[in-house]
Parts: sequence; structure tokens; C-alpha cells
Amino acid sequence: MRRKNEYNPEEEEPVTFVKIKPGARERAQQKPIHKSSYEGNADVQRWLKLQAVDEQNAKPTFQPTFLASQRDASWLLSSLARFYDENLISDVLYAVRSGKEATVYCCRAHPSTGVEYLAAKVYRPRMFRNLRNDAVYRLSRVQRDEQGKALHGGTRHGTMTRKGEKGRSSQVASWIEYEYQTQCLLYESGCDVPRPYGHLGNAVLMEYLGDGEEGAPLLSEVQLQREEAQPLFEQILRNIELALAHHRIHGDLSEYNILYWQEQVKLIDFAQAVDPVHNSDVFTLFARDVERVCHYFARYGVVADADALAKRLWLRSIGATHPM
Repeated sequence: MRRKNEYNPEEEEPVTFVKIKPGARERAQQKPIHKSSYEGNADVQRWLKLQAVDEQNAKPTFQPTFLASQRDASWLLSSLARFYDENLISDVLYAVRSGKEATVYCCRAHPSTGVEYLAAKVYRPRMFRNLRNDAVYRLSRVQRDEQGKALHGGTRHGTMTRKGEKGRSSQVASWIEYEYQTQCLLYESGCDVPRPYGHLGNAVLMEYLGDGEEGAPLLSEVQLQREEAQPLFEQILRNIELALAHHRIHGDLSEYNILYWQEQVKLIDFAQAVDPVHNSDVFTLFARDVERVCHYFARYGVVADADALAKRLWLRSIGATHPM
């Protein structure tokens, strides 16, 4: 016979755990917890043990050094925090370079990556207002809707040109993903591009070129030795041809998106890269890339016929299947 008000585990209400809102946890901890309310419940005991382990192994909150004084710190934090959570970066040190579409930050890499620094490229929400005449680029790549499905024909055009917020967000996401995929493709194909490490939302993580205080300069920012101009010119042409052989044209190549580091160069910024398979009318973009490279190296005495060179590279790589 049970006494009145005596504790019976079989009559206890099922326990449901809910997420405590910020600020409520402290108030809850101030209330005394009666041991008799949980000591007979095995599920609660297991949960408390797991909580103790989680608290012991909990990762500190991501508080980057550089973002502490930035006006748009909350936006940058939301863009980079997932790289921290996935043990790719441990801190943000400084801004390497800021352009119209994105800003590149030098991050201290997590030890698991095997490198000291990584570069995080964070795209601005309004990046598309700065991409001029982007129709030729859209036609030269696969476009996707909000669910990631490929768009074709009229559906493709209508979805990607609508003015709604979802339409713009889908377009931005499509461009960022395409740039990341292009960089992965070129890196795996042996092109001289920074090694990609990850892509989350509006940020791309990649190999960092430079030291802990300053990033590698652009080709436009250095004064080359005359004897190194010809080898670098030929290196860039090899990259242009190799990329074309793997169905990629940079689309905006110049000395302003080529990094120079330790007497070598690496191509960057593939937001406007195109695939000739999806649009045969892109030889003009390819020829413009070659012409800009030839124009830059001409100041160092490198002689080349840009038009003839572009045609020769095109015919040698994909001319048989994609005429100019």
C-alpha cells in the first residue's frame, strides 16, 4: 500500500526537452532543482551526462580579431562562422583586397588544414549591380532555380530575370556556385589557380598567397624584371589554353586578376567565366583575354600578335568542335 503523495516513477509525466532561449538559461539556473524530481528517471540521467560532456568539449564562440571593429561585422560574421564551425579557420586577421563584387580576408587556418593561412572571399549582396552586360555570361552557363534545378529556354530566361527578391538571391547563388565550381575544375585540371577549400553561402575559402602581414600583389601592382616577363607570359598562355581545353574561358582576364607571388602567377576571379559548350558566340571574350595579356607584357618587350595567337590557341584546343 502506497502512502499519500509518495513518489511513483511509473506515474511520472513524460519529459520533453526544449531549447532554452538566450537569457532564460540564467534565470532557470537560479531556481533550486529538487533531486527527487529527476533521480529516478534514467532518460534524464543520460541527458544530463551528455550535457556535461557537451559543455566540457564545447567550442568557444567565434570572435574574429579583425571583425571586432568593422561596421558590417555582423554580416561578415554570419558569412564566415560556418568555416570556423567546420574547423577550417580559427580567426580572421585582415582584409587583403576589396573589389566591387567581394572582399578577400586573410584567415588563420585551423591546424587540421595543414596550412597557416587561408583566404576567404566574401561576396557582397549587391554584387550583380556591378556586373555589366551579363547576358552573354548567363547564356554561357547552366542556370538553376531556388531548388537547384537546371533551367532551360523560356523558363530559364523568365526565372533569372525577374525582379523579385527570391529571383535575385537565386541568381547571386548561381553565380557564386559557378565561380567556385570553375575554380575547382581548373585547379584539378592543373591550372595555376588558388586551391579551393570550401564554399558556404556567399563565401568561398581558398589557398592564401602572401605572408601573415600582406597578401600577394596583383600583377598590375608589381614591376617585373625584364628577364622574367617572357616566362610569365608563356605561363599565363598555358593556363588560358588549358582552361579552354576544359571548357572554360576566364571572360575578364587582365593584370588586375592575376596574382604575382614568388616569381610565379596565379589566375583569380572567375565570376564571369564562360563555357563555350553552352554558347558558341564567346570567341570575342576569349580573344579579349588574350589581347589584354599581350598588351600588358608588351611593356616588357614581349612581342606577340594577339589576334593570331587567340585564333591559334582556339583552333588547337576546341576549334574542331566549336568554330570561331
